Amino acid sequence: MSTRFLRYFFEPRTLAVIGASEKTHSMGGLVIRNLIDSGFPGDIWAVNPKGYASVHDKPCVRRVHELPEVPDLAVVCSPVAGLPRLIEQLGRFGVRAAMVLSGGAHLDDRSGDGGSIRERMLASARRSGIRVLGPECLGMIVPGRHLNATYASQPVKAGRVAYLGQSGMLGNAMIDWAAGRGIGFSHLVTLGDSVDVMLADLIDYINQYSPCQAMLLHLERIHDAQHFMTALRESSRNRLVLAIKSGRTPGSELSGVPSTPGVANRDVIVDAALARAGVVRVDDSDELFDALETLSRMKPLRGDRLAIVANGLGPALLAIDKLINAGGTLAEFSEQTRRALTDGEFDISLPGRNPVDLGGNAAPERFVEALDIVAADPNTDAVLVVHAPTRLAPSRATAQAVVANRRRFKRNLLTSWMGLEEALSARHECNLAGIPTYISPEKAVKAFMHMVDYQRVQAQLQETPPSLPFTTSAAIRERCHRLIGEAKARQRDRLTHEETAQVLAAYGIPVAPSRYALTPQQAAEAAGALSGRMALKIVHERNCLPFRYRQHPHKLSAGLLQDLQTPEEVADGVRRLGAKVEEKFPDSRIYSYCLQEMQRGKHSLQLCAGITRDPIFGPVIVFGIGGYKVNVLADRQVALPPLNMTLANELIARTHAAKLIGEHSRDPDLDYKRLGQLLVKLSQMASDLPELKGLELNPLLLNSEGLMAIDFAMDLGEPARHAIMPYPEELREWVALSNGMHVEIRPIRGEDAPLITAFHAQLSEESIRFRYFHNKADLSKRDLSRLAQINYDRQMAFIAEHQRTDGSKEMLGVVRVWNDPDNIRTEFSVIIRDDMHGHGLGRLLMEKMIRYSRGLGTLEMVGKIMVDNGPMRALVKRLGFTSHYNMEEQVVDAALRLNAPASDWQRHRLENQPY
Repeated sequence: MSTRFLRYFFEPRTLAVIGASEKTHSMGGLVIRNLIDSGFPGDIWAVNPKGYASVHDKPCVRRVHELPEVPDLAVVCSPVAGLPRLIEQLGRFGVRAAMVLSGGAHLDDRSGDGGSIRERMLASARRSGIRVLGPECLGMIVPGRHLNATYASQPVKAGRVAYLGQSGMLGNAMIDWAAGRGIGFSHLVTLGDSVDVMLADLIDYINQYSPCQAMLLHLERIHDAQHFMTALRESSRNRLVLAIKSGRTPGSELSGVPSTPGVANRDVIVDAALARAGVVRVDDSDELFDALETLSRMKPLRGDRLAIVANGLGPALLAIDKLINAGGTLAEFSEQTRRALTDGEFDISLPGRNPVDLGGNAAPERFVEALDIVAADPNTDAVLVVHAPTRLAPSRATAQAVVANRRRFKRNLLTSWMGLEEALSARHECNLAGIPTYISPEKAVKAFMHMVDYQRVQAQLQETPPSLPFTTSAAIRERCHRLIGEAKARQRDRLTHEETAQVLAAYGIPVAPSRYALTPQQAAEAAGALSGRMALKIVHERNCLPFRYRQHPHKLSAGLLQDLQTPEEVADGVRRLGAKVEEKFPDSRIYSYCLQEMQRGKHSLQLCAGITRDPIFGPVIVFGIGGYKVNVLADRQVALPPLNMTLANELIARTHAAKLIGEHSRDPDLDYKRLGQLLVKLSQMASDLPELKGLELNPLLLNSEGLMAIDFAMDLGEPARHAIMPYPEELREWVALSNGMHVEIRPIRGEDAPLITAFHAQLSEESIRFRYFHNKADLSKRDLSRLAQINYDRQMAFIAEHQRTDGSKEMLGVVRVWNDPDNIRTEFSVIIRDDMHGHGLGRLLMEKMIRYSRGLGTLEMVGKIMVDNGPMRALVKRLGFTSHYNMEEQVVDAALRLNAPASDWQRHRLENQPY
């Protein structure tokens, strides 16, 4: 999908309401009245087969083709049975966008030809190209454009928060709640069970065209994980994004999506995905409303330190408990603040310390004086007022005093007026003044932590990871692909134990030394070369699948015998295991018998690590406590590949295994490093081997000697689609410059931040000005994260890298492109180190990027060049770009057509028409 024609939903000039009526409680009647009441400035027409002359004083026609002109947007409120035919008619008439508010159980009726009503609606839309939002959507509200095309019962004020949801009723509740608080929205859209326009499309449109400062999402289903993750990651870099997801438990998961092997509850994968995208997740609808309160009324925080001013210690301690349990920080006052509070005898419980307890008889003026002191403290990032009503300190009077003096307070202010009757008027005063207010101190703290969590995820997005511990090679990938190809040629959808061991060894993952036999005699001979006690495992079809656990793993039927001491016992074990498998699993082919020395002692910790595949998000890395005596699902944490060392360490830190390592390891830092390297290697495997469906290392032993995989299994499937596009290894190439220097041209990666910093330091002021259009002496942490950590499905950057004689590497130049979500245009920039000018490097980089963008199907490459940048203007001319002077921006606009448009819409976009 794309943002094609979405402008007609958000900015229609004319509207037709299909099924409009003057009946008080009809959906069509509510919609047309809301449009009129919102002051929609364009033409509104009604369509109703009963032939009314007008509906609510708006012209009415019987059928779509009788409309006086083609409307920009059709709002459909007619019965569901006729929806496929109606979408067909609207598309043929030339309508570009239709919102379908109708719904009901009959949408899944398959009695007609061509599938269900939903399926036939989508087929009709595809034939004409009309975009369809719905069915069962609430509609769309854009207060800034006086558009309320919904059946909601309340008007909506203009604001700075965009709400995009998948439930009409939750959208209605959000509207009513916001109306009661006087909170506004920039956009409010609910998709319902949309067949065409998806949530990611709307996020992309908001990213491109809306100045909103925050985005609130309600999620029920995620259809295209890669598009969804890319849109979210783009959005969260520019604004605060909060999300609530229903279907968190198997009982509320109604999508019918199959379970994920090795993961008991798929919600942990959604959690990992949202965190990876920089989204703050809220747990319930109460939090969602409180989050909206916070988003609308708080300025960005500088840190996570909260000060509390209360008229009682008990409520303040409740707030502190919530703060600490949520990971927040209680502010520590400066010495100056301590003296001011002590000298003024403000605190009756903990003089000079946080929280400040003013006592039950604290007058409103006392609150204002205390807030003046605390809000001026440099160690405080926000202040929470907690107040319970007393006869000497009524809530409303205190709230009025706080509101009257709020401009004096230099920090964000949150309030909690406890109670219901008297406190209600205090909360009303704060609502009118735009001060965030909550019914309990716990809710206030949770709302504060939403802002803190946002700061944390933004910091994570800006972290530049350390260098990778392992890089793959074409030889490694070829070896593993050959093993997989041979297994598939034998009609197998899994690798044997021996084949899996070869794949792990290729990626540098240590495996226990194993000997494989086919007969009792071969097993006895193998045993003769081993010392000590031995373990014997039968390798057959059923136990070559990952994430399959037996209730009694040490019974003979589990296929494992331990503590064998002699070759005779091993030979006998082969016969016993073979007989048991033939008895229990007669259809399971036996591949071999695996013999290993017992791995006991050495104070080993048993872990489990691997790769599973989610039906929505694709490959997922799993890690946690392992072994067969443990409920492996209890400590299994997940992360989406690709992983770097920073992300791998974050995954490890979330497990109980990390706590055990911290408590009992002789060198925890070394063990964390070893595990991080292992997880990065697994992530690389998931990227390199798209047919890898699942891989489990269990048990994976960790001890003072390092890591060792004892048992493992790997199965195969269709090539996977990653939620986050992995590093494109196949785009690396080596070239020779005109001066004889050999360089590698490859895609940039997050670990290249040090290279970028060193490269930027060697650029002249003129080169920096040509690239950034102003002098940029240093790159900030945010700059580095944006330059190094890119979404490969929307952006690309090729760097030229040279290896010095001492083995270190240096960056010589870089070319970048930024694609729009619809892949119509891509904007380029290129910069070469000053001492490398004149050697053909700029042309090499540009030609590689042109080939890459043309292969993606991008229609046009564009760029802006400073007028005095003669070498760059000459280069683009040689490459076939057309150039013209942009008088408004005083730059040269360069453009190169890469591919021909495939539709009228693409042609219009190229002509800069706002479609």
